[in-house]
Amino acid sequence: MSDHDFTTAFTVEQTPQEAFAAITNVRGWWSQDVEGRADEPDEEFVYRYKDLHRCRIRVTEAVPGQRLRWLVVDNYFSFTEDKTEWTGTEITFEVSDKGNETEVRFTHRGLTPEYECFDVCSNSWGSYINGSLKRLITTGKGRPNRKATAA
Repeated sequence: MSDHDFTTAFTVEQTPQEAFAAITNVRGWWSQDVEGRADEPDEEFVYRYKDLHRCRIRVTEAVPGQRLRWLVVDNYFSFTEDKTEWTGTEITFEVSDKGNETEVRFTHRGLTPEYECFDVCSNSWGSYINGSLKRLITTGKGRPNRKATAA
């Protein structure tokens, strides 16, 4: 892991198992427009956000209550010169028991300040992780992107 990879963390009162279950519920905190599964090794899911961003992600490790790793297999950004910036990067959620609290640590390995999308992506991850995911864990209701509706 580079010192420049994007990482953020928070603590909650819920158990590591409850936090892990919320993390794997990507439709509950990231986007209702996700297709596929995000909870078992070798499963893949596709994320879409309007015409701006889409990516295909493979689950590479899932240890319930402890760790979840995803590999970005394919990526498209409409707003960067290199449309595939995230391709080959790794997203990790580490969940650990900290006494009466559970820590959730998120790292996007490869998302570094050298990327054109770094500011936009790190701000978005901060909102999804520290806002929507934390809210899903603590209240049972996150703030994911809404599913796109046909016009």
